Amino acid sequence: MEEIIRTINLTKQYGNKVIVDHVSISVKKGEIYGFLGLNGAGKTTTIRALLGMSKPSSGEVYLFGQRWANGNPDLSRRVGYMVEVPYAYPNFTVRENLSLMARLRGLPVPRAVDEMMEQLNLTQYADSKARDLSLGNAQKLGLAKALIHKPDVLILDEPTNALDPAGIVEIREMLKALASQHGVTVFISSHILEEMSKLASRIGIIHKGVLLEELTTKDFETIRRKQLMIGTKDARKAQAILSDSGYAVHSTSNNCFALPDDHAVKHPEHIARLLAHHEVPLTMLKIEEENLEHYFLKVIGVEEGKLNETIVDSL
Repeated sequence: MEEIIRTINLTKQYGNKVIVDHVSISVKKGEIYGFLGLNGAGKTTTIRALLGMSKPSSGEVYLFGQRWANGNPDLSRRVGYMVEVPYAYPNFTVRENLSLMARLRGLPVPRAVDEMMEQLNLTQYADSKARDLSLGNAQKLGLAKALIHKPDVLILDEPTNALDPAGIVEIREMLKALASQHGVTVFISSHILEEMSKLASRIGIIHKGVLLEELTTKDFETIRRKQLMIGTKDARKAQAILSDSGYAVHSTSNNCFALPDDHAVKHPEHIARLLAHHEVPLTMLKIEEENLEHYFLKVIGVEEGKLNETIVDSL
């Protein structure tokens, strides 16, 4: 599959402080690459280097197989982006902002503008000034400007910030359709991990400027921790029976416990039969899978209860 984005040992430092440290990324055509990290991890700095907005201290950036440098018009025409705050002329209306962008891109006005407003449900705000928009609609306007020329690559920094749940789902489905139906490559940074687990086809985890891990969502399904959760009215007896049968039993709370054993996870019906045979009724039997948030915290080496402390230290 065609490689669209590639960095080789991308490094950015200011004085003695290294913000991005030898990051090597490869993104294929049609992928949605979720770039995950805490605030201050180096996500935005990496994105600015991908767009030629910031010159790397060392390392290289390639787009479509060509070494990227700011000012390359052939590559610029194929890229749409939204970085940090979605910029708009505050005294211009939504239509005027998009019309200006369409003209800069050499697109037909008003057709391109009308199509974009309809796609992002902004038509009702066409004559509203950008300064009067809600944060969520301002974010949509930024996305509309990034998408208006139908780019081959879309690079987005926290695009779902300030969106309500319906807006998040709307943007998620639009990005998935662009990737699957039109082959658009999407590189998206976020700290909203639950959303990334539903959107990205591959993820990269960056922490303190270092790319710790890359994996596909299929990889994640394979390696994430799974356990069988069990609830009974006689937890002590149930645990004794299962321990005697060779299972490792981990107590949780409220007469519940967990079996991390792979056989138990794959065959919960065996556990149910074993306990029923010993006249221990079940109140709960379910498979619990590690979510992306827990996996992310494990990879960066942070306990969930200490997350706020780590965020402060990273700023």
